[in-house]
Amino acid sequence: MSRAPWFVAGPGACWAMLGHLRPPDPTVPTPADDWRHAVVDVVIPVCRHHDTIVHCLASLLVQTRLPRRVLLVDDGGIDRDHSLQLAREFARANGIRLETIARGWSIGRVVTLKRQSREFEGDVLLVLDAHAVLESPDYIERCIRELYQGVGIASASGRMLPLQQATRELVETSEPFRNWQGDDHYADRRRPENRWQAALQRMSQCYHEHLAVLQQDFLDAGVSRADGGVPIGSGGAVAYRRRYLRDLFHRYEPIREDDFTALEDHFIALALMNAGYRNIRVPDVVVRAPAPSLLRLPERSRRWTGAFLQLHHYFDVLLRSPLRRLRLSRRPQHDDAAQWRPGKGERRVQEPYRQGFGERITRERGRPLGTPLLLIALERIGYPVLLWALVLAGQWTALAIIVALEVLATCFIAARFASGPRLRAALQALAWTPVRYLLIAQEPLALGWFAIRLWWKRDLDWHVRRDPTGRRRPRAIRH
Repeated sequence: MSRAPWFVAGPGACWAMLGHLRPPDPTVPTPADDWRHAVVDVVIPVCRHHDTIVHCLASLLVQTRLPRRVLLVDDGGIDRDHSLQLAREFARANGIRLETIARGWSIGRVVTLKRQSREFEGDVLLVLDAHAVLESPDYIERCIRELYQGVGIASASGRMLPLQQATRELVETSEPFRNWQGDDHYADRRRPENRWQAALQRMSQCYHEHLAVLQQDFLDAGVSRADGGVPIGSGGAVAYRRRYLRDLFHRYEPIREDDFTALEDHFIALALMNAGYRNIRVPDVVVRAPAPSLLRLPERSRRWTGAFLQLHHYFDVLLRSPLRRLRLSRRPQHDDAAQWRPGKGERRVQEPYRQGFGERITRERGRPLGTPLLLIALERIGYPVLLWALVLAGQWTALAIIVALEVLATCFIAARFASGPRLRAALQALAWTPVRYLLIAQEPLALGWFAIRLWWKRDLDWHVRRDPTGRRRPRAIRH
């Protein structure tokens, strides 16, 4: 699920606000291929999802655009449950062909995506989480249509919101679900057993809905309007150009093998951006996934921050790209793209938002999305450190002013970009302020642990080096 940016009128929030204020880009998309002819394949990694797999498949069958192939890969290993059995029963009840793979041991989600990007022959690969429910019936159709608006678009995903009990009950009334259920009574094991569990579940859903407004509706939407893409697309259901995904694994497998950090979808998004592609979000379609419990937020926040720092360490060239663009802006003004001769695997195509397509062009001229990435990284690292520095220095007045400005900015943004009542959104932002600041307070722990690993163990990037062209290549492992 989404995590809130640290505002305080920070640079990332200001960049997104400038994106919301600018007029729409007048560039008319010129699709090279017709999206209606695209062949779509779906891969669903499964790992102990017996409570959600039927709902996921039922929402897939009511889509206006059905895929050609659907593959379920059970990676549970020796801890496997009966998710695969339920999926097969559901497929037989609805008369659909479902391909399944059951692994004897768990080898990870990355291996699943790598193998299917190479073995499938379709044009689009939709990676669907087994616990996700496609709420919009035209989710696949809209994602494919936007994916084919330009050759430089590598992935498309919709808005990701927390899964509510009402959504699950709506899926249970669909025809595919009733075909599987028959005359039997369905007992939903995810339904809260008492009022206390129901209250905790509702609180978690409200919190993540609030984060979705801040992260997706404000920050990502503003950055997309300014730069033509989102820094990191949300998971749940992401449509990739299969060929781009295959080429990505061909490149990074010799370097990373199957270690794409704990946030493999974020690694893929940054790797695609590093190659000059764009990841977009379709704001008018929704996928829902269960929200993690509030009691697990501190642990998840620490793990997310560690993976976030590790990814930005791997793709530091993205963070340095704004500096390259500043140096280029001081040169005499001329059209570099017009003088560029397309090389191998590269096209001189003018994409929407005036973004060049091709790794060599973006390496020389800078990545447009590198600027918001750098600003967001500085904001996430600098704001918690600033708060702790003020606390240790005893500057309570300055601390109170900064926190008050941040809370006011958060309430204003939540009220401005929420789809529901604005007063309610502002009150929710105010109510969740203590939770956000408890998570912010522990950020320096993750930052310190990352710095220790980077300085002492040097195990984050020591097994790769750069060749003269700037690409990374493996080298001998130290002993």
